[in-house]
Amino acid sequence: MQNGMAYYHLPGLFEFYELYRVFLPLFREHREYFYSWCDIGSIYGAPADCIWGGGRVGFGDNNPREVLALMQEYGISARLTFSNSLLREEHLSDKTCNRLCALFNETGGNGVIVHSDLLLEYLKKNYPNLYFVSSTTKVLTDFRQFLGEVNREDFCYVVPDFRLNKAFDKLDTMTNAQKGKTEFLCNECCWFGCTDRRECYENVSRKNLGENCEDHHCVAPGGNEGYQFSKAMTNPGFVGVEDIRNRYLPMGFSNFKIEGRGLGSALVLEFLLYYMTKPEYQIHVREAIYLDSMPDLF
Repeated sequence: MQNGMAYYHLPGLFEFYELYRVFLPLFREHREYFYSWCDIGSIYGAPADCIWGGGRVGFGDNNPREVLALMQEYGISARLTFSNSLLREEHLSDKTCNRLCALFNETGGNGVIVHSDLLLEYLKKNYPNLYFVSSTTKVLTDFRQFLGEVNREDFCYVVPDFRLNKAFDKLDTMTNAQKGKTEFLCNECCWFGCTDRRECYENVSRKNLGENCEDHHCVAPGGNEGYQFSKAMTNPGFVGVEDIRNRYLPMGFSNFKIEGRGLGSALVLEFLLYYMTKPEYQIHVREAIYLDSMPDLF
């Protein structure tokens, strides 16, 4: 990866496969539409019914080989989001998740986002070509804890809790190697003062395991309003385009995660426009996507 480049880790490997089938050719063929200082580092996600899944309940039923082939065609790392925090030994034999890992292990250059150390050790032993990302579902809000996670050799990247995004006095003390492993969650809409974030993620983990449990009830201010990008932009932890160009890149950070697996294609497109597309070309990208003949994209 080049110095001075921002690498985005985009949501919806399976969930928004149809969107990326249209967007990736556009990104390659009309590179002039997009900022020269950014590129795609990976696309992450999980199909429906993966018990190892976490963070969000995955959806999407596209053929995994087709999904992986699209990523390989454009030289993009594919990441499986297997960040379930409640896995037990008996869950490790799940056939669906093992088949996916075996497939992604074949080609090299692909990764898995993990929470569970039990799963991490299993994957390291059985799928040695995969790399690993420490999930933001660990809710690492303490800088010393975060730094300890960064220093673990198991992980190529670590995603801290979004509330560490602007801790610049501490972030600036990191070594270049530590900065290179840090991946900031840019567009989180969750209340900055939330104390239930871990419980929220655990609720998703239980649902992915098939447990019969009620939905997590968010008591945060505005928690019933759903995701709004305009609201996320006012979050104290929001990382915008100018922040990336003028603060993070000069400091030596280069990896930025965009959330959105549980959202719709239209909103994910807005993220691609905001973070990657030059303002004067946003209408061209939007029209190319909207006018594509593929039905039911949105």
